[in-house]
Amino acid sequence: MPRRNFDELLEAGVHFGHLKRKWNPAMAPYIFMERNGIHIIDLHKTVVKLDEAANALKQIAKSGRKILFVATKKQAKQIVADKVKEINMPYVTERWPGGMLTNFPTIRKAVKKMTSIDKMETDGTFDNLAKREKLQITRQRAKLEKTLGSIIDLTRLPAAIFVVDVSKEHIAVREARRLSIPIFGVVDTNSDPNPIDFVIPANDDASKSISIIIDTVSDAIKEGLSERRSEKEKEAPAHEKKAPRKEFKKEVKNKDITVVIEEPEEILEVVPQAPLKKVTTAKKAPAKKAPVKKNDEE
Repeated sequence: MPRRNFDELLEAGVHFGHLKRKWNPAMAPYIFMERNGIHIIDLHKTVVKLDEAANALKQIAKSGRKILFVATKKQAKQIVADKVKEINMPYVTERWPGGMLTNFPTIRKAVKKMTSIDKMETDGTFDNLAKREKLQITRQRAKLEKTLGSIIDLTRLPAAIFVVDVSKEHIAVREARRLSIPIFGVVDTNSDPNPIDFVIPANDDASKSISIIIDTVSDAIKEGLSERRSEKEKEAPAHEKKAPRKEFKKEVKNKDITVVIEEPEEILEVVPQAPLKKVTTAKKAPAKKAPVKKNDEE
């Protein structure tokens, strides 16, 4: 059963495309008709494509990998930020920092700089600085927070990116393509679907349309994360179970030594023997001296 039906998408206005003169011919397979100079998206195909994308995102989340959401346009940024925070995924809703994917180590250095400033504030180092230095560091921290604060937990390249407007976020799409990172995208009739691995043909301008798409994929990611947690909980008790212990006795030198074997580590626990008795040797008597003979003169 699809996650969203035709009527739900129709009510949200997902079917409204752009003016005919702005269309991209590559989107022809996803266009149903033209009405009043506006292209209408085929929602039957949107239902199928949205379901495919949601299932793929669920599997990525279930594997424990991160999905980076990109939505810098005004209509989408707040919707994406609110929803993606709930599923603990990284997102970019301000200007895309050039080289964020292709020059990821440099971006990580900037993030570490932000965390080091936070550490200075907690350990008291910040209080010992001059007033001017404090002001400079505070401004630097605010600037980093605005652009990189939402990706602070992204310690490695994402497993996939989700883009709301593929035309506006063409730099992010280009970087992801260069690194062979799978791209999920909401593609309107004026955009090129060819660089996108999972195309979701939909209206990328209306807030209701964006909201229903983001709700669907975020719910799928939640399912993947939930299944991952439940699998870990099932695996944990199996590791905690200990194998039964075996005991036996062996007689050595008339002393009982109890050896306890723990499987599978085979750790031997041996009761120490009684201390050995000290052996004393008899001392030899000193040799007697021969008597000295007296001279006859004496």
